[in-house]
Amino acid sequence: MAKQVRQVTQSRPPVTRQQEAGGARFGRAVVAWLRSLSRRTIAIAAGALAVVAAVVVVWAFLSGGDDRPPIPDTRARHYTEIDACLLTGKDGIMAGTPAATVWQGMQDASLKTHARVSYQQVMGEQSAGNARPYLNGMLQGSCEVVVAVGGPEVSVAAEAAPKYGKTGFVLVGGGHSGGNVSLLHTGDGLRADVAGAVERAIEARS
Repeated sequence: MAKQVRQVTQSRPPVTRQQEAGGARFGRAVVAWLRSLSRRTIAIAAGALAVVAAVVVVWAFLSGGDDRPPIPDTRARHYTEIDACLLTGKDGIMAGTPAATVWQGMQDASLKTHARVSYQQVMGEQSAGNARPYLNGMLQGSCEVVVAVGGPEVSVAAEAAPKYGKTGFVLVGGGHSGGNVSLLHTGDGLRADVAGAVERAIEARS
């Protein structure tokens, strides 16, 4: 005779009255706590949650894999296509030298005209022959205005000026003025004089 197997299903234990009473007391406590909160407290909590949600959304947007280029900083200066270049001796624009004052004047002119400014110092022998290749590099590059300070540098710039009529020259401490050349003297007011001469040269070529 075949055995009969009874399948026994395990039933959940009945909930006691004590457990039901405990749950009821907890529910009544939660309701009483919610009622005790003032409208101001609820509003503050809701505002805090809204701020947290906004921060999360912004973070997710910024950290997402967006391939679009970043928005440029509107405070960045936009330069024109005019370049003013300073040719000076081996000391460059070292503080306390006339070249440092000249460079400050060129920066002042750049702030007003938005022209780009740069400088090149002649290394090695301080002679006209050694300075000439540096000047030629400027003239063959993008320099529409050339500022020269220092004996050899001024000498080669004054020599080249008549051959480059479309380029403005500002010579500090030597040379001669006229045509596309402005002659400035060292001393008090040099910074302002350089700024004015460079501004005029830039405007003439804009």
